[in-house]
Amino acid sequence: MIAFTKAHAYGNDFLYVPAAALSGGDPAAWARILCDRHRGIGADGVILYTPTATGATMKLLNADGSPSELSGNGLRGLAAIVAREWRRTGREDERDVIVETTAGVKRLVLEDVSGTSYLFAAEMGPPTGIVERRLEVSGETVTATVLAVGNPQCVVLGPLPDDDRFTRLGPALERHPAFPNRTNVEFAEVEAPGRVRIRIWERGVGPTESSGTGSCAAAVAAAAHGGGLRDVEVIAPGGTQRVVWTAEGLTLIGWAEILADGTFCAQL
Repeated sequence: MIAFTKAHAYGNDFLYVPAAALSGGDPAAWARILCDRHRGIGADGVILYTPTATGATMKLLNADGSPSELSGNGLRGLAAIVAREWRRTGREDERDVIVETTAGVKRLVLEDVSGTSYLFAAEMGPPTGIVERRLEVSGETVTATVLAVGNPQCVVLGPLPDDDRFTRLGPALERHPAFPNRTNVEFAEVEAPGRVRIRIWERGVGPTESSGTGSCAAAVAAAAHGGGLRDVEVIAPGGTQRVVWTAEGLTLIGWAEILADGTFCAQL
């Protein structure tokens, strides 16, 4: 019997499970079954968390059971769960949520609440390793911006690919020899200096409706190599987030919605 909470940010959905609940099992195996959309609950990933006095700690497992350093949307969903509990226990005036992740400590500031939806500005830290690379992949050569925003990212700027090219290049880039630990992939089109539209191929998941770190990576690539501003709207299939890139780092602004609390009864 595994207690869980499900939340999403613009269709990028996660299951939040207290870390102690899986301490005696195989977390990767549990992630695969919990995320299965036919035999499990269904999600893009599982976040194992432990509450703290100032927020929580988290460890992310992708839908295929592989570990990931960070998810911007998953981070915001966890902050929403923390904020909800604080509101239940008389701490509704507190606005700063501190989350300890594999990619470092992240601070989120609660800006608004509407029902079960919570708006946060998340301090994601500075991007690193920004470089353009030409990659031979699936019979063509692409120019990609390669960087890290707590996790590895590969952004291909230009017109968004059709479904065939997306499903051909996405997994090929994820597993390209240039990325021995695999990478997240975004295709990003700069529609205007302050607006970027993306499609996402998530490492260990496949196509996703949205990605917080992917939105950050696309914004950086657009500013560095595509004529974009450092304050942009990033439009994914699931909705629009705002990314601001300053000397202090990246700030990701968007909603997360708590969907359900429940108990998973099946066994491995």
